[in-house]
Amino acid sequence: MLFHYLAQDLMGRIKEGNINQPNTKAVLEYLTTQKLKPLSVKPLILKKSGKEFAIFKKTLSLADQVFLTKYLALMLKVGTDLFSAIDILIQDFESGPARRFLFETRTNLEQGKPFWNTFANHPEYFSSVITNLIKAGETSGNLEATLNQVSINLERDRNLQTKVKSSLVYPVILLITSVVMVFFLVTFAVPKLGDMFLSTGQTLPTFTKIVLSTGMFLNRNLFIVFPLIIVIPIGLFYYFRKTQKGKERFASLMEKIPVASDLVEKMALERFASVLSSLIKAGMPIIQAIEVTAGAVGHPKYQSALIRIAKEHLTQGISMGNSFKKETIFPAVVSNLLAIGEKAGHTEEILKTLSVFYETEIDAALKTLVSLLEPLLLMFLGVIIGGIALSLIVPVYQLVGQF
Repeated sequence: MLFHYLAQDLMGRIKEGNINQPNTKAVLEYLTTQKLKPLSVKPLILKKSGKEFAIFKKTLSLADQVFLTKYLALMLKVGTDLFSAIDILIQDFESGPARRFLFETRTNLEQGKPFWNTFANHPEYFSSVITNLIKAGETSGNLEATLNQVSINLERDRNLQTKVKSSLVYPVILLITSVVMVFFLVTFAVPKLGDMFLSTGQTLPTFTKIVLSTGMFLNRNLFIVFPLIIVIPIGLFYYFRKTQKGKERFASLMEKIPVASDLVEKMALERFASVLSSLIKAGMPIIQAIEVTAGAVGHPKYQSALIRIAKEHLTQGISMGNSFKKETIFPAVVSNLLAIGEKAGHTEEILKTLSVFYETEIDAALKTLVSLLEPLLLMFLGVIIGGIALSLIVPVYQLVGQF
């Protein structure tokens, strides 16, 4: 792909030219090797692949956020100032939320506002953790390293989401297929057989009457039932995913399912360790870092425990290790390691080690959950369809026995 660049050499002289490289990153790396400071990089032939067009979605996905933070960090690393780095990225996109976000960022910088301010204005895209990390990095003059750390954290979150989604694809497809098959069988096939059985005047078993009545009811009210089957799951998804009360009830429900509760808790602990490690590394005060982490763990019990640690225990002068020991919801290994890390002055490294440990634990818990879900769903499907089939076969045998 052909790019046109504008750069400044060590003597301050402006140089420009065309270069053939696969992407913007390769151009920046080439200019760095030539001891040139990039000022502008424009593609002369703009050809975007399907993956690259993901940036033009209506919302900034996790992949979009990774892209922006990673390339901003890269440009700052090679010596490009923040304004020029944003201008290069603006020229790389024709439209979409990424371009609008970058334009807003540049405008805010021109007005003297801090870089993190734009991130704070878009909580629908960027979490408070990202905003506070960038704020801490900008304040400490270490924005390049902070952006790089943010991109790594986002990449890890994306990988974790991908693992969870890919692990649950087959069980979800199996569950949806089961529901569709049962609905079709009960709504369309059963009523036809029901009419035949009723016309014979024979006494039907109670279970058969229940199945036939259900099927005939669904068939008669199909225009009401079918929209409900679509609306109810969407409503439940919105309630459990978007509302605070729904999140709390979902977490409470997950706690009652042994394997699922284990997975949810390990994901919360991994999130706690990785986020707090990043915030401490960025130079944020420990109490503020724990408060920010509390809003990111995604588990009501751990969130409440972290808030108590920050606002009650630490403010009273209790050490970090003892503060976590007071909150028995945290595993002993976490409390003990934090106490050791605090004494040795290596809290950040301990948290990073815990994060890696719980990533491994999450993989194992996912495999266990999927290995249990698949046979359970198959058994559920077999019992339901077998029960429906049996409820229809018994009257047939009774009818045949009359002749």
